[in-house]
Amino acid sequence: MQNILLIGAGKSATVLIDYLKGIITDNGWTLIVADADIHLAKVKVGNHPTAHAVELNILHEERRQALISQASIVISMMPPHLHEVIAKDCAAHGKHLLTASYVAEGVKQFEKTIQQKGLLFLCEMGLDPGIDHMSSMEMIHDIHEKGGTITSFKSHCGGLVAPESDDNPWHYKISWNPRNVVLAGKAGATYKLNNEIINDKYEELFNHNNIVIINEKESYSYYANRDSLSYIPLYGLENAATFLRTTLRHPDYCTGWKQVVDLNLTSEEKVYNTTGMSIAAFFETHFTKYPLPHDGSNAIVDKQFSFLGLNDHSTIINKGLCSAADIMQFILEKKLAMQPADKDMIVMLHEFEYELNGEKKQRRSLLKVIGEDALHTAMAKTVGLPLGIAAKLILEGKIKETGLQIPVKPSIYKPVLEELSLNGISFKDL
Repeated sequence: MQNILLIGAGKSATVLIDYLKGIITDNGWTLIVADADIHLAKVKVGNHPTAHAVELNILHEERRQALISQASIVISMMPPHLHEVIAKDCAAHGKHLLTASYVAEGVKQFEKTIQQKGLLFLCEMGLDPGIDHMSSMEMIHDIHEKGGTITSFKSHCGGLVAPESDDNPWHYKISWNPRNVVLAGKAGATYKLNNEIINDKYEELFNHNNIVIINEKESYSYYANRDSLSYIPLYGLENAATFLRTTLRHPDYCTGWKQVVDLNLTSEEKVYNTTGMSIAAFFETHFTKYPLPHDGSNAIVDKQFSFLGLNDHSTIINKGLCSAADIMQFILEKKLAMQPADKDMIVMLHEFEYELNGEKKQRRSLLKVIGEDALHTAMAKTVGLPLGIAAKLILEGKIKETGLQIPVKPSIYKPVLEELSLNGISFKDL
């Protein structure tokens, strides 16, 4: 009997767990959902007869290895820095591994063992990275098969709030890991634009003037996403003059977040004793060193900081010794939380320029997914379903690839995209 082990039952795992419960019912398999919060795991597993919740401290080696050794395939929904410990056990015990995260340096050290044992470690199998790779490669291969030469590729993706739930001056609510929201862009970004390599520093990223237009009623700001250059050879676009991967946000969000960065509110230096400290007291203390402009020149930013609690003396942080980034995470989780009936929205847009038969052409393809509520989010759906579908296809022997992979090969992306389409996740050309 096949046994799927899912490690991590957080925000992005809800739809994945529901999908996995469905496929184990259809196939007579079992599912183990392991999380440090056993109550959370139990709630998400429910009363399914062959799905079980177990408590797991991921750093408890004996317990972790026991669970992995009994699995047929392991799906890790843990933070990226913990993938290495899971990958080590999977390599040692001969188990396939799936993650939605970028390929961690610590995982690469097991590449030789993975190949020798005929295992598949499939990383970047979520939304972004994940669906972006698969959909991009399908379009790239289609253009190439028709004889086209791609000269420009831009891929944009954002986890946003749906219009009907957009009710704050940030035009944003937390639908995924809040720590990643706070620290987004810290490493800067590198990309290729008109045959020039651009290196944007953290302080330069959040420029609200970088705009992508979906249609006459819908447009977004974007900021460059990490290192686009490393994907150029994987996509086979070495000759393209432009190669850029970005994150989408509302223009006002980028205006406000640039202020957050400029005011050093994402510093990771632990300098604040938050015992008994209110949000208002934190801002007051922080702004004595990094003054918030109050000249009335930017009413949007004034409203945004007021919304975050500039005058909130009643919400007490009480997190001990913290950095500004720690406190900002606390504030965002409080102030930008999704309410039970709120809906989030995923927007992904691919933009191609290419030459075919001597003519210059363009292709724009859009994915838009709206969540159901604060639990069954579009983010959870688009991150979780690719992982669940891939796990099923591997266990059924329909994905036969081995080694350390990301989903850029047709043998992986074609069957996954086909089933994603059946679940309402598909692109349309604009």
